[in-house]
Amino acid sequence: MSQKILLSAKEIDIILHRLACQLIENHTHFENTVLIGVQPRGTFLADRIRQILVNEYQVEDVKLGYLDITFYRDDFRRGEKPLEANKTHIDFVVEDKRVVFIDDVLYTGRSIRAALTAVQSFGRPQEIELLTLIDRRFSRHLPIQPNYRGRQVDAINQEKVKVNWEENEGEDAVYLVS
Repeated sequence: MSQKILLSAKEIDIILHRLACQLIENHTHFENTVLIGVQPRGTFLADRIRQILVNEYQVEDVKLGYLDITFYRDDFRRGEKPLEANKTHIDFVVEDKRVVFIDDVLYTGRSIRAALTAVQSFGRPQEIELLTLIDRRFSRHLPIQPNYRGRQVDAINQEKVKVNWEENEGEDAVYLVS
């Protein structure tokens, strides 16, 4: 198994700042906007985006939650190993809010479809957008596209995109694994 680096820590940092600026352009003060990290891996990206918005761009009161989609997935009962759920933490109302889903890799679109279903348990959003660090554009099974994308990657055959976060793997990097 070989891996090729797609993004270094510095490149990820630049991309995260660009994504934060794009959010500011479209949501200004975030008074009617909430960020929701899709569990498990989208939470690291969501935390980083929120930190940048609050600490570097002085956006006040950015609401951030985490959404577990485990039991909303269409492949929920197809695997041989039992699934382990994550915690959903949404301590705000999504009714009539502009929701921004945040996930690290957009692959088939099935996770986002599950998130669309799961968020309905918390109310009916006014609008839902998608922010993703990596968009694997040729792998989609559903017609789902990101509103905000860090980098577009054309992975083929059995290639995988692996996102490492300092908080979890001890480094910020994105790899193409084949």
